[in-house]
Amino acid sequence: MMPEKNPGEKSPIKSIIFYTYCGLVLVFMIMPNFVVFPISFSSATYLEFPPKQWSLRWYYDYFSREEWIDATLRSFEVAICVTILAVILGSLAAYGLVRGRFPGKNLINSLIISPMVAPILVTAVAVFILFTKFGLNGTLAGFIIAHTIVATPFVVIVMSASLRGVDVELEQAAMNLGANRFTTLRRVVFPMALPGMISSGLFAFLISFDELIIAIFISSPRMATLPKILWEGIRTEINPTIASVSTLLVGMSVIILVSVGFVRRYFERRNQ
Repeated sequence: MMPEKNPGEKSPIKSIIFYTYCGLVLVFMIMPNFVVFPISFSSATYLEFPPKQWSLRWYYDYFSREEWIDATLRSFEVAICVTILAVILGSLAAYGLVRGRFPGKNLINSLIISPMVAPILVTAVAVFILFTKFGLNGTLAGFIIAHTIVATPFVVIVMSASLRGVDVELEQAAMNLGANRFTTLRRVVFPMALPGMISSGLFAFLISFDELIIAIFISSPRMATLPKILWEGIRTEINPTIASVSTLLVGMSVIILVSVGFVRRYFERRNQ
């Protein structure tokens, strides 16, 4: 008698096709890094692949040039401020959307995540026009506000998923014992949602640090982030310095994404 086949079980051929397709997509996405990384160690004065000689010349060039370092520090400054603001605003908004029962909640949720859905170019043009009226173009505050607008929707999505895993009965028990709403959030809810806060904060930092399109619109000669300087370097000076900067950015992105995985795994093991 033939064993019955589980309806949800995939056939070996379909599994092979699926994993092969996913592997090809990943290779296609990662392949440019295998070109940029060797170029960053080239000793040539122009982009050359494969490099004929190896050198750290262009990494030294990056760390010795004031415009690169200033832009890097400014990107870190903006990204850190954006991370703090986005996590606070996004966490509170997510809590209201998850726990709240009020008319128009779906509309408000759609408005909050709209910067993530709308084309980034549309958002950049809108931000540029608005900031021009308030004199925020080319200012640190302008960069922080603009990047917070883009990063907050990602925090809302991650925190909404995390808060749905927090038992509402624990909140009710805390308030029945005399804690007010703010104390309950601070002592019960957000500590239990800490993995989501850390993960969303890392994503917010990465989104802000790598953001280019808005930076092109609102930057000035004295106020520009690292992606903007990198973009100008591609247009004006084609040398391997841009490859070394790109390699460092990819490395930082990988570290942050790996950190997100470790954070989630750590809290999962601790809660078992």
